[in-house]
Amino acid sequence: MTDATVTALASLRDLTMLKWYVIPLLSIVFYIYTKEIKEARQTGNWDAVFAGLTILGVDFFNETWNSWVMLFSDRSACWTVPGDTALRILVGWNIEILFMFSILGIVYYHSLNPDRKAKVLGIPDMWAWAIGYAAFSVFIEIFLNMGGHLVWEYPFWGRSFGGVWLIFFFGYFHFFCASIFVITRKTMKSKLVTIGIIYAVPIVMNIIGLGIFRWNY
Repeated sequence: MTDATVTALASLRDLTMLKWYVIPLLSIVFYIYTKEIKEARQTGNWDAVFAGLTILGVDFFNETWNSWVMLFSDRSACWTVPGDTALRILVGWNIEILFMFSILGIVYYHSLNPDRKAKVLGIPDMWAWAIGYAAFSVFIEIFLNMGGHLVWEYPFWGRSFGGVWLIFFFGYFHFFCASIFVITRKTMKSKLVTIGIIYAVPIVMNIIGLGIFRWNY
């Protein structure tokens, strides 16, 4: 196993690592969702909440398959976060990342033009913001990697031309694609079913990994 993997596994889900700043961060996330739910009850529009839950759910799936890469390679995940954190949940997922992705969908939703026919530089507004946020996220990841906070082990997933595009499409862009898919469904039932499936897949994967095979990733 790589040094980054060994370091990450050594403190995986270690509650002694918890830091007090988790409490105000959690309060901020609660405040944002409470406010969005209050507005949704008044307007009947739950899309902001659904966008937030969708992107968090897709990130949950991403972090789960990334851990499975480490398991089956017995070397490293595609990305590993071995550095300082208040809690390392999986080898490539810490609580700070979880908090960020829990509100990213809401940020994305409120960036959208209420006019669904609006365009930015000739691109439909929804897709323009999806491209923009995905590109910005890759830009931030590159700096995290340069600082050693986010470790990329494999040449196909890194700062090479092909690697950057892979991170763009499979690291971020599909998050917003899923969000667009959910909020454009016509019925509440279809939106809830889609979100349920998004969460069900990684939950089952983790039950298999943690519950059946006792994998510690």
